[in-house]
Amino acid sequence: MNLASLLLRAAAATPDAVALVDGSRGVTFAELAADAAGRAGALAAAGLAPGDRVALLLGNDVDFVATFLGVLWAGAVAVPLNPVAPAPELARRLAAVRPGVVVATGAVEVPPGPWSRLPAEALRAATDGPRPAEAERDDAEPAVLLFTSGVAGAPRAAVLTHGCLAANVGQVLDHPGLAVSAADTGIALLPFFHIFGLNVALGVTLAAGARVVLPGPFDPVGAAAAIREHGVTLVAGVPTMFAAWCGAAPEAVPADTFATVRLAVSGAAELPAPVAQAFTARFGIPVHQGYGLTEASPVVSTTAGGEPRPGSVGRPLAGVEVRIVEGGGTEAEPGDPGEIQVRGPNVFPGYWEDPEATARVLVDGWLRTGDIGVCDPDGELHLVDRAKDLVIVSGFNVYPAEVEEVLLAHPDVADAAVAGVPSARTGEAVAALVVPRAGRSPDPEALRRFVGERLARYKVPERVRIVDGLPRNEAGKLIRRELPDLC
Repeated sequence: MNLASLLLRAAAATPDAVALVDGSRGVTFAELAADAAGRAGALAAAGLAPGDRVALLLGNDVDFVATFLGVLWAGAVAVPLNPVAPAPELARRLAAVRPGVVVATGAVEVPPGPWSRLPAEALRAATDGPRPAEAERDDAEPAVLLFTSGVAGAPRAAVLTHGCLAANVGQVLDHPGLAVSAADTGIALLPFFHIFGLNVALGVTLAAGARVVLPGPFDPVGAAAAIREHGVTLVAGVPTMFAAWCGAAPEAVPADTFATVRLAVSGAAELPAPVAQAFTARFGIPVHQGYGLTEASPVVSTTAGGEPRPGSVGRPLAGVEVRIVEGGGTEAEPGDPGEIQVRGPNVFPGYWEDPEATARVLVDGWLRTGDIGVCDPDGELHLVDRAKDLVIVSGFNVYPAEVEEVLLAHPDVADAAVAGVPSARTGEAVAALVVPRAGRSPDPEALRRFVGERLARYKVPERVRIVDGLPRNEAGKLIRRELPDLC
C-alpha cells in the first residue's frame, strides 16, 4: 500500500473537510489530494521515476505537505532535510542519498551536485498537467529517508518503508489514550524533517481525517496564539517547548491558552519533572510522555490514557514488543536495568546503503535502541539513559540523566547536561554544563555540593562550567557527542 493512500483517505470520505490551515488559508482534503497528484505529475514530467529520491528543503507549510504527498504518490522516496542547515551539512547528506531532484524554495541555497533543483514555486505552478494514478508500492519499499544519529552514532539515513510508517500510524490511532479523530485539530510545532513532526504531528493527524495547523517556526507566544485562535485539541512537542511556555510572561501566554487542548504529549527527549509540574500548575493540563525513535517510525510507548507518572514513558503500543536485555544478552528481571530492544511492524529495515550499521542495531528482528531502561511492576517503561553515554568512574557506572535531574532541581539552574571526560585518577570523570536561570548566578562549587548531598560521591561532577546554552538539535534533543569538547 502506498502511504499516500492512508494519509489522504479522508479525501474520499470527507472531501470538504479542512486538512491544513496555513495562516488564513484553509486547504481541504480534496484540494490537498488534487495538489499532491498534480505535483506527482509535474515530477514525472521532470524525469522522476518510482524509487528515485527527492530531497525536500522546505518549511512546515502547504508546499512541503503537498510535495511530500506528491513524491509518495509518484512512487518516489522523500528525503526531508533541514532547509536552514549549513551548506556543508546539506552537501554531505545530499551526497549520501544522491537524489535525482531537490525541491527547495527560492530562498534556500542548494549545494551543487549531480541533482537538479526544482523551485517549489515552479512545482506548484506546474500542477495543472496530467495527473497520474497513484503508484502501487509494496509495504517493504522505501517511502522516506530520514537522517538520524539516535542509535548508530554518526548521522545516517534511516530507511522508512511504506509499511513501517503506516504500521505506526495505525498503532497510534488504535491506542485508546491517543485515539485521534476527525473532530481534532493538531498543530505542527515540530519540523517535518524530524520523524516526530512528520509521522505523528502530520501523518497521524491527516490519517485520522483531522486538520493540521501550520504556524511556522516555533516561538512560544506565536504558537500559543495559534492554539487559542484555532481551538487546537492536540499538542505534540519537545521538552524545550513546554519549558518555553512555562517561562513566557503571563500576559503573552495566558493561563487559558490550552483550554481547548485535550491531549498534550512530549517526546524526542526526557521531560524534566519540574517542567511537567510547572506546566500543569500554570495551564491546568497534564503533559504525557512517550518514547520513540526514528528507527521505530517513531512511537514505541506512551503514558496517554492514564495518569502521567514521574519518570515513566508508559506502556508499549499494541503490536509493539519491548524487552529489557542485560549485557550478557539475557532478558533482565523486572526492575533491573538493561538495553531497551523493540520489535514490531513499525521497526525500520535498516540504514541506507550501510549494512554494517544495520547489522549492529538489528539482531534477530529486534531493534537495539542503545537506551537503558527498566520495566516497573505495572509494566511501565522507565528510561535510565543512553548506553553509549555511560560515564564509568573507577569502574562505577554513572548515568548522565541522573546527575542532570539533580542539577535541574537547583533553583538557580535552567538547563544542564553531563558528560564523561578523561581522568588520570579515575579513568573518566563527570563534568557538567549548566545554564543559569534568568537573573541568577549559580556558583560551580555550590552546585557540586548540591549534587554531593543527593548522589554518591563518584557521581558528583569534577568540574562545572556555566554556559549560555547547550547544543541541541532541531527537536530539542541534546547533541551529546559535542558535550565532552565543551566541558
